[in-house]
Amino acid sequence: MITVRRALAVGVVVAAAMGLAGCTAGAESEPEDSLDTGVTSGVTASGTSPIVFAFVCDVGSSGRTETYTTYSAVWQDDRTACTVQRITGTEMSTQQRAAVQAARGDATLEELAEACAVRGSGPWADAVTSARQANAAAGLLEYCPGHPETDHLRDAVAAWRG
Repeated sequence: MITVRRALAVGVVVAAAMGLAGCTAGAESEPEDSLDTGVTSGVTASGTSPIVFAFVCDVGSSGRTETYTTYSAVWQDDRTACTVQRITGTEMSTQQRAAVQAARGDATLEELAEACAVRGSGPWADAVTSARQANAAAGLLEYCPGHPETDHLRDAVAAWRG
């Protein structure tokens, strides 16, 4: 009985989505049309879709960039300079909101996402020398606890707090 209800609910959602897609079927879109590069640190809850970023990272000194959709892919390639572009979403996730709150106004969601993407630079390699850096580090530890250099960041915060 529950399976039938779920199947029926999925069918209704798909039908509604197909109906909405028909409204824009004649419009052409460019790939960058789906990227929202606006600042979201002051995002208010206006939907139910969590914010998701793409990461545009420098590749060497050639001026070439590569775009990634996951942190782990960026970490694997050892990128040290990335920017973020919002690709979807209308509302911060619970984890994103907690990270911004932990940063106490010293880092936006975008800044946390950019810092989370890189390895071997910034807070992942440097000492924490100010309250601002400690707050941003707290946000990073909340936002990306699986970062490969989390231990260094925790140690740097602990050393600063002494």
